[in-house]
Amino acid sequence: MADRVGGDRHPVISRVGVRPAPSTVIAIVLGAGLPLAFVGVFFAWPVGAMVARGLFADGMLDLSGFAEVLARPRTLRLIGLTISQAALASAVCVILGLPIAHVLYRLRFRGQRMLRALVVLPFVLPTVVVGVAFRTLLREGGLLGSLRLDGTFAAIMLALVFFNVAVVVRTVGTTWEGLDQRQEEAARVLGAGPVRVWFTVTLPRLAPAITSAASIVFLFCSTAFGVVLVLGGTRFGTIETEIYLLTTQFLDLRAASVLSVTQLVVVVAVLLVAARARGTRTAQRRVDSARSGRAPRLGDLPNIAVTLVVAAFLALPIVALLLRSLRTADGWGLGNYLALGTTGSRNALVVPVWTALGNSLVIAVQATAIALVIGLAASLVISRRPRSAGLRRSLAGFDGVLMLPLGVSAVTVGFGFLITLNTPPFDLRSSPVLVPIAQALVALPLVVRTILPVLTGIDGRMRESAAVLGSPPWRVLRDVDLAIVGRPVLAASGFAFAVALGEFGATSFLSRPDRPTLPVVIFRLIGLPGGDNFGMAIAASVVLAGVTVAVIALVERLRVGTMGAF
Repeated sequence: MADRVGGDRHPVISRVGVRPAPSTVIAIVLGAGLPLAFVGVFFAWPVGAMVARGLFADGMLDLSGFAEVLARPRTLRLIGLTISQAALASAVCVILGLPIAHVLYRLRFRGQRMLRALVVLPFVLPTVVVGVAFRTLLREGGLLGSLRLDGTFAAIMLALVFFNVAVVVRTVGTTWEGLDQRQEEAARVLGAGPVRVWFTVTLPRLAPAITSAASIVFLFCSTAFGVVLVLGGTRFGTIETEIYLLTTQFLDLRAASVLSVTQLVVVVAVLLVAARARGTRTAQRRVDSARSGRAPRLGDLPNIAVTLVVAAFLALPIVALLLRSLRTADGWGLGNYLALGTTGSRNALVVPVWTALGNSLVIAVQATAIALVIGLAASLVISRRPRSAGLRRSLAGFDGVLMLPLGVSAVTVGFGFLITLNTPPFDLRSSPVLVPIAQALVALPLVVRTILPVLTGIDGRMRESAAVLGSPPWRVLRDVDLAIVGRPVLAASGFAFAVALGEFGATSFLSRPDRPTLPVVIFRLIGLPGGDNFGMAIAASVVLAGVTVAVIALVERLRVGTMGAF
C-alpha cells in the first residue's frame, strides 16, 4: 500500500505487506484531506451555490434562466467581447513572446538578468496598478495622450499584452533553455535552412509549452477584472465585470450565476488543454540550461530588435506612473505622497491610505500562511509516483482541482462567499478571516505550481535509502523532502504574498468599509472627482507597485531552475 501511495519501499511496510503504517495514513489524511476540505468549503461550496442559483428556481431544476440570459443581446456581446479580447491578446503575447524567449533564454549576454526582470515585472504588478498606469499613460496630457486611446478597446488590449507577455516568455523560455540543440545542429548539417529548422524541429518541440502558455494567458485575459474595469468601464465590459455589475448594482443574482456557470465551463475546458500540454511537455528531453546558451549572432538581430521594442513598451507605463505621481497642482513635488496620510479631498476615504496599506500587509501575511500550509501539504501528496494507474489518475485529478481557482473568476468566488458563508457554523460575513481566505484561494495554485516541480524532481532513491537506513517516514519527510524544498517554499511564500497584496476581484466584494485594502482604496480614489484624489491614487499605485516589486525581487534571489511552471 505504501508503495502504491508513496512509491517508497519502506522495510516495515514490506514486511506487513498490505497494511500501511499509521504515520502513512496520517500523512495521507493531512496531505490530501486538509486541502480537499479547504477547497471544498471555501471554493466548491461557494461556486456550487452560484451554479445552483442558475440551475434551480424554487427548488426545481429550471434551465430557462440560461435561455433568457444568454439570449440577451448585451450578454452575447459581452461573451463575444470576452472571448475575442482574450484570444487576440493571447495570440499577440505568443507572437511577441517567442522572439523574446529566444533572446532571454537561448542567448548569453551582459545585462540579461536585468532585461529578464524588466519583462517579468508587469506580470507581478497588481491589476489595479496596471490599469491606473495605462490611464496615466493614455489620458490627455499623458506621454501617449496624443494617440487618443484612453477608454478604447485598444487600450485594454495593450494593458492585457503588457500584463501577460511575461507568461509566454517565462513558460516557453524555460523549456527552450533546456532543450537539447543537437537535433537543430544535425538538421543544419544536412542542409536545412533556418526557417525549415524552426518549423520542422524547434517549433514542434516547443508546441506543448506554447499551448500551455497560451491557455494560461487566455485564462488571465478572460478574468482580467481590475484592468478591464479601470480602462473599459461599462463600455467595454466582460463577463467578469458584468457579474460584478449585476450583483452590486442591479441585484440580478440569477443572471450573475448564469454568467458564472458559462465562464466556469470555458475555464474548465481551457484548464484541461493546459494540463494536457503540461503533461506532454514533461516528455521533452532536457539538458543543463547553464551550458545551453550561446553568444548573439547576426541572424539574431530581428529577435533582439523585437525584444528591445517590447522592453521599451513595458517600461513606458511604469515611467509614466512615476512621473505623474510627482506632479501636483503646484508643479513637481511630493504632495501626492504627503496626502497619503489623509483621507483625501472631501474625506473621500474612511481611513488614510497608509492605514489601508497596513491592512493589505496584515491580510496578505495571513493569506500567505494559509496558502502555504495548504499548498505544501497538497504538493507533498501530488509529487508521489504511485504504481497504480488508478491512484495516478486520482492524484492528477487532485492536482486539477487545486488549479481551478486559477481560472474561476475571483468575483464569482467573492460573490459565492457572500451567499454561502452567511449561516452557522460558517457565518463569516463579519469575520476578519474572510478576505485572507479568499486571497489564499487565489494564491494557492501559484504555491502548488512553484513547489511541486521541485518535489517531483527529487530522486525517489533518496527516500528509499533513508528508509533502508532506519529512518521513520516523518524523518524521511523532514530530511529529504522538506530539506530540499526549503528555498522554493520561501519563494512560493513571496509569490503568494505578492498575489494577495494586489488581489482585487474577491476583495472588492468582501472587504469591510472600515478595513479596506490598498487596491480597493486605489479604485475608489480613481472614481472620485478632483485632481487631488487622482494624484493620491497614482501615488498609492506607485507605493503598492514598489512593495510588490521588492517582494518579487527577493523571490528571484531564491529562485531555482525548476521553478516557474507558468
